[in-house]
Amino acid sequence: MNKRILGKSGLDVSALGLGCMGMSFSYGPPKDKQEMISLIRAAVERGVTFFDTAEVYGPFTNEELVGEALAPLRDNVVIATKFGFDTSIDPRAMKGSGPVLNSRPEHIREVAEASLKRLRTDVIDLFYQHRVDPDVPIEEVAGAVKELIQAGKVRHFGLSEAGVQTIRRAHAVQPVTALQSEYSLWWRHPEAEVIPTLEELGIGLVPYSPLGKGFLTGKIDEGTTFDSTDFRTTLPRFTPEARKANQALVDLIGQIAAQKNATPAQIALAWLLAQKPWIVPIPGTTKLERLDENIGAVAIELTADDLGAIEKAAAQIEVHGARYPEKLEQLTGR
Repeated sequence: MNKRILGKSGLDVSALGLGCMGMSFSYGPPKDKQEMISLIRAAVERGVTFFDTAEVYGPFTNEELVGEALAPLRDNVVIATKFGFDTSIDPRAMKGSGPVLNSRPEHIREVAEASLKRLRTDVIDLFYQHRVDPDVPIEEVAGAVKELIQAGKVRHFGLSEAGVQTIRRAHAVQPVTALQSEYSLWWRHPEAEVIPTLEELGIGLVPYSPLGKGFLTGKIDEGTTFDSTDFRTTLPRFTPEARKANQALVDLIGQIAAQKNATPAQIALAWLLAQKPWIVPIPGTTKLERLDENIGAVAIELTADDLGAIEKAAAQIEVHGARYPEKLEQLTGR
C-alpha cells in the first residue's frame, strides 16, 4: 500500500489506517476476540501499518486486543492511542450526561504507563489527547506529553477534535504530529478553519468516521435497525427521518461509484485521500471483505473533473441532523 507522512513530523504510515474501536466498543456487542485478532493481522498482511485505539474503548479491552494482535508484528506497525477521559467514574458515559474529562499531567503519565502494558509495547507511537479538557491549560498537556517523549515512552503527540487556537498553543510547546477529527463528505466542518491551520503548521489530519459511521457505504437506510448497545441510536443524524433526508448524499456517491466501477465506500474514501497528501483516514470494520473493500479505495483516482462534479452536486445537498447529541458536541472544537 502507498505510504503517507503525517505533516512535517516524519511519521510514515499506510495511506489508510484501521480504526479498531468498533471491534469492542460502541457499535453493538463486542466482537469475537480471536476473529478480530485475525482481522488486524490480515490488515498488516495487506499493507496497513497504522492502527488506532484508545483507553476508553471498552474501556481498556480494545487496547488489550490491539496489543495482543500486533505484539508479534510490533516493529512493522504504528500504534496510536488516546488519553483524556476519567475512566474511573463512568466509562460508558459516552451516552447520556457525557463523559468526564481528565487531562491533568499526572493522569496523562498514569494512562501512558497503563496503555504501554495493555499494548504490550515499550513506546506509544502516537499519543492523542482524546478531547480538550477546559480545566487543564493545553500548555500543561503538551508539556506532559513532551516529557513522555523525552523519556522515550511516546514518539509523537496528537490532538483530537481540538479547535485551531488550542492546536496553535499546543504546537508551540510540543509539535503536534496529527489532529484526529471527524471528516467526510457529510461532515466537512474542518475545511473552514482546521485544515488551513494544519497545512500552515505542517500537521497531519487523521479523519475518523470517514464513512459517516457506516452511512456513506450505502448499506444503511431509514429502515435499518441498530442494536440497543449501538451508539448510533443516540445520534440525531441517525434518526430514521434524518437518514431518509440524507439518502440524497449516498445516492450521489453511488452514481460516481457506478461510473468508476467502485463501491460507495471506496468513493467516499478516495475523495478524502484526494483532498490533501497528508490526510490518512482510519475507517473501522469488523469484516475481512470490508477491509479489502476499503483498501481498494487507495487505487481509485478521482480526477479534477470528478472532484469538481462531486463538489458541485454535494453543494446542492443539505445534510440533516446534528452529528452528536449536544453534550458530546460541546466537547469538540475547543
